[in-house]
Amino acid sequence: MSLYKNRRQVDFQIIAKWVHDGDRILDLGCGRGILLEYLQQKKSIYGVGVDIDFDKILSCIQRKVNAYQGDVRAILAQFPDGAFDRVIFSRTVEQLEDSAEIIAEALRVGQRATIGFVNAAYWRNRWHFARHGARILNEVYPRPWYQSLPTNAFSIQEFEGFCEQAGIQIVQRVHLRGDWCETCRLLPNLLAGYAIYDITAATS
Repeated sequence: MSLYKNRRQVDFQIIAKWVHDGDRILDLGCGRGILLEYLQQKKSIYGVGVDIDFDKILSCIQRKVNAYQGDVRAILAQFPDGAFDRVIFSRTVEQLEDSAEIIAEALRVGQRATIGFVNAAYWRNRWHFARHGARILNEVYPRPWYQSLPTNAFSIQEFEGFCEQAGIQIVQRVHLRGDWCETCRLLPNLLAGYAIYDITAATS
């Protein structure tokens, strides 16, 4: 198994632990539907994916995954309150405009949200930028900036600060080391390469 596939397996396994059998799941930025297919097999969920890329939607259909092609914000607006048990953003939030507004909408249509993201403050990223004055190129960032999609990378510390400011409750969190496989329990903002959060709207 390649390093990338191994990383995704760990990611999927963590998310699956937070999903109950038969849950209604909305995956925003679902890509080719691999995560929803996995959750259908493991937890018998009812899944719906959303992605802007039409070719990826075709891949979802081939996997027998329900999916819509279109803008995340516009599609979220079509769902009533509490339509889903969980909304998933797997490496999606950093590519969104008005992320705070879209996360709020996700917590309107879903009881909980799962957010997975690359930690921009990981020590290797800091060290490479300090030494070379440029972003690192590796399996996580395989292309130079001019060949990449627009992203707004953020750190674990920044995300937790956002949740506190926005009144969002962090129910569970998992920080993974640079290999995205081993759990990171010490200084995650510096030593974790990837983070996954289970969040919900704070109760009044």
